[in-house]
Amino acid sequence: MFTSGGDAPGMNACVRAVVRAGLYNGCEVIGIQHGYEGMIEGNFVDLGARSVSNIIQRGGTILRTARSEAFRTPEGRARAAEHLQKAGIEGLVAIGGDGTFHGAVLLNEEHRFAVVGVPGTIDNDLFGTDFTIGYDTAVNTAMEAIDKIRDTAASHDRLFYVEVMGRDAGFIAVDVGISSGAEYVAIPETRTNVQALREYLEQYKKVKSSAIIIVAEGEEEGGAFSLAEKIKDTAGYDYRICVLGHIQRGGSPTARDRILASRMGVAAVDALLEGQSNVMVGDIHGKIAYTPLKDTWSKSKELDKDLWRLARILST
Repeated sequence: MFTSGGDAPGMNACVRAVVRAGLYNGCEVIGIQHGYEGMIEGNFVDLGARSVSNIIQRGGTILRTARSEAFRTPEGRARAAEHLQKAGIEGLVAIGGDGTFHGAVLLNEEHRFAVVGVPGTIDNDLFGTDFTIGYDTAVNTAMEAIDKIRDTAASHDRLFYVEVMGRDAGFIAVDVGISSGAEYVAIPETRTNVQALREYLEQYKKVKSSAIIIVAEGEEEGGAFSLAEKIKDTAGYDYRICVLGHIQRGGSPTARDRILASRMGVAAVDALLEGQSNVMVGDIHGKIAYTPLKDTWSKSKELDKDLWRLARILST
């Protein structure tokens, strides 16, 4: 088992679940530290039930994570496979996002290791699951920060542009926009009409002295700084920009993320024991589902149109 790519709150809960489910089923569980880089270096550790005590509430990942340029090469993957074989590892649980899953598929295709993916990414942008581990915590973290920003915005009669994570998808931005009562949400999935936004803010200034605009980092105008620059001369607001950044990745996971991660960790072990491979564990309509790993990045996960409509209605 390993964690790879960006960390996400709830990864430790998933690690705990994989370890205890594996032991429950009579398996030996080995943790690979520092992701694919640790796999190449043979950085393995035996994990027992007590090894994962008191971690369910912790953010980050006790196995650490790293990006590996070496694993992108056939030679690097061959070295990783050699270490796995020497350690007697028969199946892998890969916790991460699409980059993690790309690597897992290559390892399976080239060296025939059974692998099951678990979606650990705050962006919630993987096809085959309604929610990814870490997403709920990230939304709550951003919402709490924006609640505080709104106090300052109201006190100073200011417009705040708040940039949230979401390089390719606006899931965080939409949920945060609705839950924080934002006046506007800009996301990668739809083009921002700068002129219409400018006119909206000019009219809005007449009835309310402060406002919050949520901007996903992948929004096509270039994020919060670029969007603010295009509007600053005509909106009539004194404005500030706040980029929440990596604060959204950290912190203690919510109950929802802890439960989701626990269910997925156990389901990943079940899948390996059933002989499944090259699949991702997902949660669809509250039920565990398995999706081919290649589908998780080759198929597009659509934003909930009803939620996007709700965000626009409530911002008027």
